[in-house]
Order: sequence, then C-alpha cells, then structure tokens
Amino acid sequence: MVAAVFYGPGDIRIETVPTPQAGPGDMLVRVKAAAVCGTDLRIFSSGFSRPDIDGSGKGRILGHELAGDVEEVGSKVTAFGPGDRVTVAPNIGCGTCAQCVRGFGHLCPDYKAIGVSLDGGFAEYVLFPAEAVAHGNVCRIPESVSYEEAAVNEALACCYNGMQACGTQPGDTVVIIGAGPIGALHLLLSKLAGAETVIVGDVIEDRLKSMKALGADVVVDSARDDLVEAVSEKTCGRGADVVIVACSSGDAQQQALELAAIGGRVNFFGGLPRGKDNVVLNTNLIHYKQLLVTGTTRSSIYQFRKTLDILASGRLDIKPVITARVTLNEIKRVFDSARELKHLKTVVLP
Repeated sequence: MVAAVFYGPGDIRIETVPTPQAGPGDMLVRVKAAAVCGTDLRIFSSGFSRPDIDGSGKGRILGHELAGDVEEVGSKVTAFGPGDRVTVAPNIGCGTCAQCVRGFGHLCPDYKAIGVSLDGGFAEYVLFPAEAVAHGNVCRIPESVSYEEAAVNEALACCYNGMQACGTQPGDTVVIIGAGPIGALHLLLSKLAGAETVIVGDVIEDRLKSMKALGADVVVDSARDDLVEAVSEKTCGRGADVVIVACSSGDAQQQALELAAIGGRVNFFGGLPRGKDNVVLNTNLIHYKQLLVTGTTRSSIYQFRKTLDILASGRLDIKPVITARVTLNEIKRVFDSARELKHLKTVVLP
C-alpha cells in the first residue's frame, strides 16, 4: 500500500509499504478520509513529545483523525464486518487502570494512540488493533455523516471535552482565543450550547473572516486592537462567562484570566511547546474572581460517540471547517506549507 511515512522532524516520505495483516481480534480498514491535526504538524516540526515513542527507526504513519470502510476482520471480531463504515477514537487505554475503569481511557498513563504510537490513517489502509475493537473505540459512522465529517469528529470530540469542562450554557458570553480549526469547532459548539455572544480573537485577518462567516458575533484582531478592552466594552465591563484558549500560547493563558468575569470558567485547551510550558499566572485573579480554571486533552470514547451522534442529528454543520482536500501524494506540501495558515481543516483522501 501507499503511505506517508514520518522519519523525523521535517522528514515525511511517500512510500510503498506492506499492507497490515489483521490478527484474530483486529480490523483492517481502507481509509476514505484522514484529517490533518495540529498534533500532526507539531510532530512533523519537532518530533514526538513522549520519550517512549520513536518514529525515527522504522518510521511511523501519522494520522489519528480518520474514517473508512472495513476491508477485513479477524476471526474473533463479531461486531463488525467487511463494508461497514467506521471511524475510531484513536486513544486506546490499557482497560484496567484507575482512569480506564472510570471511562477516561484517553487519560490512561499507558495509552496507545493510532497515528502516534501506532500507525495511522495517512495511508491506503490502517489496522485497528484488537484492544481498540474490544474497548469500544471503533464506531460505526451514521448514514447521514460523511467520511470527511467522521474524520474531523475526533477534533470535535476534543472540543466537546473542553466545552463540558467549562459548562457552557444558554446566555453565556464566550471568548475564544485562536481562530484556527479548533477555535472554529469551539465556536460551533458554543453556539449549539446556546451561547448568546461568541467573541473570537486572533492575529490573522483571513482566519477572523472565516470565524465571522461561521457565526462569531465579534472578531478582534489582537495585533491591532486590545482584546481585553474589546471584551470589556462588549460585556459592559463584566467580562466573559467562558474563555477558551484554543492556541498554544502562554501569553493567551495569562490574558484569559483577565478576560473572565467574576465566577467565570477558563479552559486551557491548547498545550504549550516544551521549554515554553512554565507560565506566570496572576493567581489573585483566580482567587478574587473565584474563577474555575480547567485544562483538557483528547476525549473519552463516550465524548467521541456523543459528538458523532450530534453530527448525525444535523444540528451541527462542520463541513465549512473543512477548507482543503489533498491526495496522499500532496501531503508533504501540506506539512511544508502549514505555517502559511491558509486553511482551517485539511482532509487527506487516499
């Protein structure tokens, strides 16, 4: 099969590699769509963040946001069969630790991840291992949901995790710092949850225009205008009920505490690069405003299935977030040009 194989920072190659073979509990899936995530771009730029993952030896096929058709199932797989349309929650817990038994397999200290520690979806075929099948990570795609939407559902589920942590509710004013694809999905979810006003701040004018088109009530070019002043003016000095930091910026995390209203909820959604992850926060703002400051990462299988159901309901349209489609042969160009920030979500169609 043809695959995009990552060998180290800046080194991704289109190669012909052996097609995976399904063992008794495994599933072989023909990839129909695989979305490019910020995590993929960070790995391409800097390598793997976990010391136990090393793609520089045999190479690693990235791509953890994916959907496709079942090609073959192992002899012990009874819940799925060839031709089924499927997607997968890519983070596979051990199944027995304290986090896993609570339903938080994505927080398992020994989790494996398709497209990170296991080969992923930037290929013609991908293997869903027996653990993923047995633990419920594999999900059927509802008829009304396209392969592309099902692939992007992984990112949507992560945003849903962040929204749940903040408890966004009808009437809230929500500020989203970061107008990339994650900011766009947070915007759509906030609107679905009933937020009265959604304000998006960023320094890239074209992306702010995209947020406006997606339904943002106010967009603020932080390169020219003060976001704190803009939010204060819009809320008559009260501040925002919810602030989501949808970018990898320590400065934005600091600013989020200023933007929040008394009793506000803050979510640090974007992780920070190594070496820039120690941030000085004004904890008096947390104390005297009685803020709830949360951090979220990845998503649970339940949240993944929940957002898939939301997509199937037709109440949330994420198709406008997908702004580019490429073939496997074009994927190197996508990674090389990622810093240009021309697109929101790019989907690879093998």
